[in-house]
Amino acid sequence: MTRRHGYALLAAIIAVIVAMSTAIYIGVAADTGTRDRTSLSGPRPARPSAAPASAGVWVGAWSASPVGAEPGTRAEGMTGRSVRNVVHAAVGGTSARVTLSNLYGRTALTITHASIALAAGTETAAARAGTMRPLTFAGNTTVVIAAGGQVFSDAVALSLPAGSDVFVTTYSPSLSGPVTYHPTARQTSYAGEGDLTEDETGTAYTEQVDHWRYLTALDVLSGEADGTVVAFGDSLTDGKNSTANANDRWPDYLNRRLRTALAAGDDLPRYSVVNAGIGGNRVLSDARGRPLENQAGIRRFRRDVLDRPNVKIVVIDLGINDLLRTPGTADPQKILTGLRDLVRQAHARGIKVVGATLMPVGKRATWTEARESVRQTINAEIRSGRVYDAVVDFDKALRDPYDPRALRTMYDSGDRLHPNDKGYERMADTFDLDYLKGSTAARL
Repeated sequence: MTRRHGYALLAAIIAVIVAMSTAIYIGVAADTGTRDRTSLSGPRPARPSAAPASAGVWVGAWSASPVGAEPGTRAEGMTGRSVRNVVHAAVGGTSARVTLSNLYGRTALTITHASIALAAGTETAAARAGTMRPLTFAGNTTVVIAAGGQVFSDAVALSLPAGSDVFVTTYSPSLSGPVTYHPTARQTSYAGEGDLTEDETGTAYTEQVDHWRYLTALDVLSGEADGTVVAFGDSLTDGKNSTANANDRWPDYLNRRLRTALAAGDDLPRYSVVNAGIGGNRVLSDARGRPLENQAGIRRFRRDVLDRPNVKIVVIDLGINDLLRTPGTADPQKILTGLRDLVRQAHARGIKVVGATLMPVGKRATWTEARESVRQTINAEIRSGRVYDAVVDFDKALRDPYDPRALRTMYDSGDRLHPNDKGYERMADTFDLDYLKGSTAARL
């Protein structure tokens, strides 16, 4: 072989290598990014493909913010028992994945088995036949969640219709207290002795509770939605005093209203709506405990909004507890500064912010003229457009026209603070669906 022929052969070999390398690079770059959702408390191992490739994007189908440590679980937690959380899917999908939290645990939480299934009906622990799927974590059925940490499951193939009730069941054989939970769920979930993660009958689930344990999110690979709307707030968003097991919180009504409008052919974004409300939550102040329970809005915003999948819009209804729970009189400018900080965090991610006015509470015994003045000052600034990208006026929609400091009787659940189902529906109806259009450019 001549030297010239040798150089030609070498050049050809190099060209083949470059082509193969380029193909590999393109394949990696085309990855949808679903493999980066592993444990926040440890290394990020490569995740095996637990579900077949499918069209769609990952969006939130349900969420509940971790609030604190469940009373009475400090020593043993849920040792030797199965927890069957029941959640309601805002949109459908072809695959699902979940987030489990040990944020308020004092020791590592070991989950040896977990599963996901569709419920056979409402208010039952029985699963629909043929829908039970085991959950894995980085390819393993067992996962250890460090104290203060959370983990993301692998994706699992499951045809999950919009509006369906979904079971996420976990089993822990070892001491695992305290239990991270979300109280006042307005949804009945279950627990039972032993490993019942793949039990379809539900008969062994002898305990019923009105809160969610460990589970904080359900995401779906959806062809029905292109993004997520997060409702971020306090008990008014959490749905306190709404009818149990009926999904009558205002974000539920908003999600159904959007689904109906899309089905009718309205020109609106295809979004899901998930709930990040916490009863008693404040913009600026945490509750007590170590770690701090009921974390302030400005500190939990990243966890509960920014880290959710494909968030396009956040709706903020927060601030009334800063008035109710502050001794004396709260400083309206400090609260407004906190709200603007939430907007800044959202805008840095290109997320549009819709904000709500603070609703009336004037007939409560602890309400004062000074607190009412602070509420009016905050609402005036919100209505001016100098806080949020768009404003939904919950105050105007639900207040008594003859006594604007109080809720209208037809919308009052009876405690003069929280709406009834009709009031929550009114809140959702007040929301202008056109606010879901458009976006906010990231401002870093």
